[in-house]
Amino acid sequence: MRVFTITGARVEAGQALPEQLPAQGYVWISCSRTAFESELSRIQSTLERLTGRALVDLHVSDLLNAQLPSHFDYSSHYDLMVFRRLAQGDGASSTPAPDARGKRPGPPVLQRIDTSPVGFAVFDRVLLSVHPNDCAVRDAYAARLLASASASPAEPDARSTGARGIPASPADMMLRIMSQMVDGYLALRRELSRQLDHWQAELLSPRTRFSRWDALLQARVALHQLESLCDDQRTAVQAWTESLDTWGPNAQLSDHALELLKIRSRDVLEHIERVVQHVRRLEHNTETAVQMHFNVQGNRTNDIMRTLTALTAIFLPLNLIAGIFGMNFEFMPWLHQAAAFWWTLGSMALIALVLGLVFWRKRYLARTGE
Repeated sequence: MRVFTITGARVEAGQALPEQLPAQGYVWISCSRTAFESELSRIQSTLERLTGRALVDLHVSDLLNAQLPSHFDYSSHYDLMVFRRLAQGDGASSTPAPDARGKRPGPPVLQRIDTSPVGFAVFDRVLLSVHPNDCAVRDAYAARLLASASASPAEPDARSTGARGIPASPADMMLRIMSQMVDGYLALRRELSRQLDHWQAELLSPRTRFSRWDALLQARVALHQLESLCDDQRTAVQAWTESLDTWGPNAQLSDHALELLKIRSRDVLEHIERVVQHVRRLEHNTETAVQMHFNVQGNRTNDIMRTLTALTAIFLPLNLIAGIFGMNFEFMPWLHQAAAFWWTLGSMALIALVLGLVFWRKRYLARTGE
């Protein structure tokens, strides 16, 4: 468990739950799912002491559920956001079995995309986040937050609370963490595209026998699952964005700060849309490559059958001549002449040559480009 107290441009990090809120600013309580479950009573007491309200039991169950899809809910005192992350993992889950099921099948690059859910409870001056047991997203953003605080001046200004500085509110911090989770997939898209492009080249190469059908099928299934996951993310963020219109004067935010939250929410939606478009493009390219592979195989089969048919047509008159002279008749022309064999053989060669030239002109025996 890590606790951050944000006051203007100053950030204080610790591990003990706070006894009271700062005079200005807010508190970010971040913990793993296991720590949240074991320290639930203390966290509930802290939230009730700081905000006057504790989490509803159903929302506690949502935060503890490692298989819950992305969704948004709210109460009269806080908002709840469950957001399945698209973070880069290490390929080998160090989390318990429930979180391990968030790994994607398919090629290694897809297996490194961890889609475990992250839960947020957003109060006016408190942010509670519940992460998977590795807390990679939390640690990465916490490092950026502390780096921004050390580089910012002592007094808050446009530089310290700007787009690249310290979040001005718990809702702003939640949106920044969510944006980082989505960008975790965008950082992997080049490697994923390179892997699928390599498979497409193998599928379309006539000299290569493609044998990775199991991995390709798993990749298509994983891409379809990612698309469904992003649709849930988009629905949750859209519901959150619509809820911002109901805050109005009751929220402890200025009109400018509320407008910035709406802009950042739309930015997160735009990032999710980019992921959806990229995943759909990869799905389409993979499906197109598979269809082109079978079309190429069909064309190659047609070319082979066309060549065999042309060769068969060349040998048909030769077989006819051989069949005629193989008949068991006593009286046949040229049967007892010394030059008959050579004349017959020359005629057969001439017929084969003429038919071969005719078929070559008609491109029945032409070499197809590979």
